[in-house]
Amino acid sequence: MPCKSKAIAIIRHPDSRPTKLMNTDTHATAQALLDFIDASPSPWHAVAHCEAQLQAAGYSRLNEGERWKLVAAGGYYVVRGGASIIAFVLGSQNAAEAGLRIIGAHTDSPGLRVKPKPAEDAQGILRLGVEVYGGPILATFADRDLGLAGRVNVRGEDGFTPRLAHFDQALLRLPNLAIHMNREVNEAGLKFNKQTELPLLLGVSDKDSKADQRFRALLASKLDVSPDALLTWELCACDTQKGTFWGADQEFIANSQLDNLASCHAALSALLVTKAPAATCVCAFFDHEEVGSESAAGAGGSFLADIIQRLAANAGLDSEDQRRMLAHSFFISADMAHAWHPNFPSAYEPGHRVMVNGGPVIKSNANHRYSTGAETAARFMAICEKAGVPCQQYAHRTDLGCGSTIGPIVAARLGIASVDVGSPMWAMHSLRESAGVLDHSHMIAALTAAFST
Repeated sequence: MPCKSKAIAIIRHPDSRPTKLMNTDTHATAQALLDFIDASPSPWHAVAHCEAQLQAAGYSRLNEGERWKLVAAGGYYVVRGGASIIAFVLGSQNAAEAGLRIIGAHTDSPGLRVKPKPAEDAQGILRLGVEVYGGPILATFADRDLGLAGRVNVRGEDGFTPRLAHFDQALLRLPNLAIHMNREVNEAGLKFNKQTELPLLLGVSDKDSKADQRFRALLASKLDVSPDALLTWELCACDTQKGTFWGADQEFIANSQLDNLASCHAALSALLVTKAPAATCVCAFFDHEEVGSESAAGAGGSFLADIIQRLAANAGLDSEDQRRMLAHSFFISADMAHAWHPNFPSAYEPGHRVMVNGGPVIKSNANHRYSTGAETAARFMAICEKAGVPCQQYAHRTDLGCGSTIGPIVAARLGIASVDVGSPMWAMHSLRESAGVLDHSHMIAALTAAFST
């Protein structure tokens, strides 16, 4: 995917807010992001879509259970757990001297996950039981046309095969309770009991078949297999509305999963335009960030460390040179950032109001909820300057709890310099999030510059 950074221009007013300046290139880049998200309704779909783009660019898939034979300047990728992927292109310089340039992001988003045995007959209405995954804004799932997406393990002659499934038309719904039965909803807010009030309505019960049979038949029909072939599944409720542009000048975008598929797309776009780099360049996209990253495929697991160790072995580095390589490496944790919301000004630190379409955001926290330090922040500022894009700085209000990212986890486990950055956005963890058209091009330009720095 071509990088359009040279076509981007920013004019700054005295108050540092960027002038609205859109063009065909920035809209095309933003549309590519929306298309990427629309094709990635679950973490497993996101990785499959990344894999397709990597293969189209000539990258080769590696198997962790096999011995690796890597070719100089070659591009490769590894998938673990179906929803985590690490891709890299080998650099030309000595790895112990050049180090690694690593960009990390996550493929998962908060939401509703279908239980292993979800279907039930609720007084004539068929509904699916769900668990809350991470920290979604639950109210945003109400009264929306919901689909279903994820992976299903299907029985075969030699065990089972994972298959992707996506119901992209309205299938499920979480209807609101009418205001006549919930008179305080506008004052007290929309709240759901997670056990009793979140099950998603699927249809009218059939007296001739059990709820479980109905659900299995529906899923089997989508995959064109027998219901008896269905073993297990990992499915999430997904929005069926496509991504769109909005605003007086169409300067904003809206879609689900901007957090954090926007960062995955930006990093992948940067990697795919990076040819013959001096240092080995790595994209690491992890599952399970929204629930703490502590899994075999998460940032808290061994996935990235295992890949780095094998890269070092391929380069013929002894233990001393491996540590030299890490000392010369740089990790960018790319997640999204909280844009200033004019309707809720008291929610923000007064001196750190980052603006949509104002450029990449460097995120800092004194308690290291983010991995940024003064030196790594300055390094990313230099990267943005090299790329010709603006950058902003963010700190959370001191009296509000601050979220975290994979940045501190990876930095601590690998012992490498790290910075947390992200594109500004509104409504983080909503089913329908918003961001800026310019910011995605800015982020791609910055991450492309990072791979060559």
